[in-house]
Amino acid sequence: MRGPADPNDVKDILAAYRGRRVFVTGHTGFKGAWLALLLARFEAQVSGYALAPNTEPSLFDVADVRSALVRHTIADIRDAATLAQAMQDAQPEIVLHLAAQPLVRASYRDPSQTWSTNVMGTVNVLEAVRACPSVRAVIVITTDKCYDNKEWLWGYRETDPLGGHDPYSASKAGTELVAASYRKSFLAERGVLLATARAGNVIGGGDWSEDRLIPDAARAAAAGRALEIRSPQATRPWQHVLEALHGYLRLGSRLLEGDAALADAFNFGPEPRDNLPVATVLRGLQSHWPELDWKHCPPPGAAPHEARNLYLDAARARTVLGLTPRWTLEEALAATARWYRTVQLEPSRARAITEQQIEQFCA
Repeated sequence: MRGPADPNDVKDILAAYRGRRVFVTGHTGFKGAWLALLLARFEAQVSGYALAPNTEPSLFDVADVRSALVRHTIADIRDAATLAQAMQDAQPEIVLHLAAQPLVRASYRDPSQTWSTNVMGTVNVLEAVRACPSVRAVIVITTDKCYDNKEWLWGYRETDPLGGHDPYSASKAGTELVAASYRKSFLAERGVLLATARAGNVIGGGDWSEDRLIPDAARAAAAGRALEIRSPQATRPWQHVLEALHGYLRLGSRLLEGDAALADAFNFGPEPRDNLPVATVLRGLQSHWPELDWKHCPPPGAAPHEARNLYLDAARARTVLGLTPRWTLEEALAATARWYRTVQLEPSRARAITEQQIEQFCA
């Protein structure tokens, strides 16, 4: 008889998804594309629902993520009818909800779209879950920025107050409240287990979003210019995208086993030593990316508010799920630099290097 899964044996954890029907919203985004390929590597039947990629290039396109999917729907999570039909067609056992407006500065430009996508979009996902009898588990992905940031020098815990200064952060706090309400009001009585996941700043190859450190660095290096940094001393909890996905899938496997005590909020972040300033991360990245240069350029005049210090306390995930980071930040930076430098020279290798790094992470 096989014993219990080793919580840090990724292959053992992901074997639980073999043959399972998984519904992923936001699969055309950076994190969602990595997730789709990770699940497909372990033969899950992945259905994706998302808007078309909003960057050019995108990981979804250059790594041909479409070919790894059983179903692929391009639509808005604010379109409740289309979303409900897509979920009915997929009949998933687990739903991983990643679709969102994920950018702080974009939320200042269009707060209404941010709120409607992140809050009402989540309502629509959970309404679709209510109408789909096959669903047994749901993970709603929010963010480390959902906490009421006090600029503390210690980590936020899952029991700390939610909040947010900018529309993005506040809307994600709202997403947490929506999830908690649906858990208590509708899903628990049906035996559907819902958890939320609050991850730190994820890095890795294939992110070309605006106003993010690594994509901005990749664009600057490719153009042969210095990256301009607004706040080099701003501190964030950095981790490779595969670390966060590992956590989500470990949590999901336990929910699928029926562990109702885990239908709650979880932080997924690095060891405390990897909560580091932007300048330190860039210096580490430069050691693997000689073409990268940067300089401090304070924004002229008033700029939108951004938190200076942000730490996550991931003790609950370590204690309850048995998770510890598999890659140090140094290893994560090396893998990230290798991905971008490889794909810059040979774009056709995007899928191969992504899958290679998945294998390295799982080894």
